[in-house]
Amino acid sequence: MIPSEPSPRATLAGPAQVRGVALFTGASTALRFLPAPAGAGIAFRRADVPDSPTIPALAAFVAPEPRRTVLSPRPADRADTARLGVQTVEHVLSALAAAGITDALVEVSAPETPIGDGSALPFIDAIRRAGVRELPGTVEPIVVRDTVTVEDGAGGRIVASPRDGDGLELVYHLDYGPGAPIAPHTARWLCPSRGSADAYAQDVAPARTFSTLAEAAAMRAAGLFAHLSPRDMLVIGPDGPVENAYRFHDEPARHKLLDLLGDLSLAGRPIRGRVEAWRSGHALNHAMARALNEPRP
Repeated sequence: MIPSEPSPRATLAGPAQVRGVALFTGASTALRFLPAPAGAGIAFRRADVPDSPTIPALAAFVAPEPRRTVLSPRPADRADTARLGVQTVEHVLSALAAAGITDALVEVSAPETPIGDGSALPFIDAIRRAGVRELPGTVEPIVVRDTVTVEDGAGGRIVASPRDGDGLELVYHLDYGPGAPIAPHTARWLCPSRGSADAYAQDVAPARTFSTLAEAAAMRAAGLFAHLSPRDMLVIGPDGPVENAYRFHDEPARHKLLDLLGDLSLAGRPIRGRVEAWRSGHALNHAMARALNEPRP
């Protein structure tokens, strides 16, 4: 029997703030979590732009940008996205989903959220400091009753399927192929329907954004990330992390789970089922968030 009971609505008990430097833009930025009323959902707003609109954290508002999740009031308009959009929201969304928060406003003082150390720890720690408050009413979850598959034609695949029991089970299989500096490995985590900020803070949030040494060199050559060093991010070479160390033996795959949870929250409702991914990135995660919202026969 697949559980289908409504999920409780929740918001933050008070405001919380995270400050830092952005990953792609290098700008100093501040993010504020603000409580929201029942039914508001999760939304973002640029605090540095007068009369900036709120942007719902839904797949329909995702702008097609590489290597990150970007929300925009008009995703098809690149100029509008540059002026009003919010970049690199996946870690923020992941922490909110893990904490069971259904309604909140996230204000950002620049075009991009803070990156911190590349993990979601700054965000889940801020949420835990603020506390979580239940709201009136409930939200109907997306219950996976049939297998749903999305693929990208380049080896990436995500499969959502039913599971007995409550919550959202996530599985990520990471495989860079033969001779890669990162060996193939798998990570798993179960997100309870009501959320579990403490379990997430211990098992998933510390996992950092990563790249191979070759990828990092190519991005530096393209003018990206000049404000960061391998000590600030997780860069993996032939002998392992450069000037750094793993926090978990499977940290890269755990970070992919972190991203997957955040991107799937763009479906707009809690998900109950099992989601298993192979070599997927943000674009394929967004495709699954959209697919889970499509009506089934």
